Amino acid sequence: MSTTIKSTAPAVPSRTYSRWASLVVLCAGTLMTILDGNIVTVAMPAIQGDLGFSAPGLAWVVNAYLIPFGGLLLLVGRLGDLVGRKRMFVAGLAVFTAASVLCGVATSQGMLIAARAVQGVGGAMTAAVVLGMLVALFPEPREQARAIAVFSAVGAAGGALGTFLGGALTQALNWHWIFLINLPIGAVALLAALRVIAPEQGAGLGKGADYPGAVLVTGALMLAVFVIVGSGDRSLTFTLLLGALALALLLAFTVRQSRAARPLLRLRLFRSRLLSGANAVQILMIAAMFGFQFIGALYLQRVLGYGELLTGTAFLPAPIAIGVLMLGLSARTIGRFGAYRVLLAGLVLVVAGMALLGRAPVDGSYAVDVLPALLLLAAGFAAAMPALTGLAMSGAREEDAGLASGLFNTTQVVGGSLGLAVLSVLAADRTDTLLGRGEELVAATAAGYRLAFGVGAVLATAALVLAAAVLRPRRG
Repeated sequence: MSTTIKSTAPAVPSRTYSRWASLVVLCAGTLMTILDGNIVTVAMPAIQGDLGFSAPGLAWVVNAYLIPFGGLLLLVGRLGDLVGRKRMFVAGLAVFTAASVLCGVATSQGMLIAARAVQGVGGAMTAAVVLGMLVALFPEPREQARAIAVFSAVGAAGGALGTFLGGALTQALNWHWIFLINLPIGAVALLAALRVIAPEQGAGLGKGADYPGAVLVTGALMLAVFVIVGSGDRSLTFTLLLGALALALLLAFTVRQSRAARPLLRLRLFRSRLLSGANAVQILMIAAMFGFQFIGALYLQRVLGYGELLTGTAFLPAPIAIGVLMLGLSARTIGRFGAYRVLLAGLVLVVAGMALLGRAPVDGSYAVDVLPALLLLAAGFAAAMPALTGLAMSGAREEDAGLASGLFNTTQVVGGSLGLAVLSVLAADRTDTLLGRGEELVAATAAGYRLAFGVGAVLATAALVLAAAVLRPRRG
């Protein structure tokens, strides 16, 4: 079974170096957006102290980015198909870079939150079309596998690298520089994109996007992300009401798409077993991995007593291992054993890593209780993510590549938001319960994190079972 899209796009650069140079630019743009989703985590206490955020208000430094990012991916993915993916990517880089500068010079809570929201818009514009551009650039199966491995390595390593850079920049300079660092990166990436990425002709706005449908699905996705990331700060009744409203908007969107002359999301996409199954598996896998990243950093700081820079440094083996494995082995192993088998092997390692973290002792050590699990998770993710990406994108037609890319990125955001919300709420509730019983603070905190890691292992196991059942290649 092939895991590639047969591309008919005429605007693929004819020279090999041009295509790989284009891939470097796409990776640079993606790295910026992924770094910014994680770099804030370690700097949060410094931002809170400087701008006077309350504890609930501080969460909006993250939420203000995630909500427009997750909510707009489908819409801008479709618009990228219509106006041209290069145009959308370049515009997204410009918006994201300008918003990063505004974040870096922010002097008030409102200014920072508003700038983070604009960053989310720019990040969505950039991320939504990248996979569609990548598979058009590399239609040949072996090269496409290599390109997806490089892209996935950059994305996966960027998450862990963001934690390190957040600690290093905050401690060495101040929190403003976690945003200002995007200015030189974004400027170079923007100029390079204009120069090395080949122009392409979109289908044209005359082909139309279903704009009423766009309003419905964007509202549904933004509200869904809002419900997920803020679930710990509101009553259960209010959370359920908002969730019901998000579901109603999504149902209205589905009905609209089944009747619209030019639907925003062609429902036939979901007839693809590979596309639908891979997106469902990704939600569960990313929920476990993103929850680990957040809870793992808190465990190092609040239980083992690490500082900001040391916490960031402790995560460095993950991006190094991911980069080495993805670039050195991923494409070859997928080519030899097939995406399905590599995905299952990767998910087994993720389950093992999360289960190992479930020990999380109060008197733990990094070398015994953290590093082995970190390496298992890195190896598992390095194997699973390129395989899953290839399977997902192979289930879309060329004319739907931008939309499929936006959908794949949307489920990634939803999975990350879901994992962060569920695992952090469970950890906090467990800790509060034990404190109420008279447990010592550090012991109660560690117990909460053990519960979170255990639930993460369950999520990863569910991803493994679903992948085994749904993504198995069909014979013949």
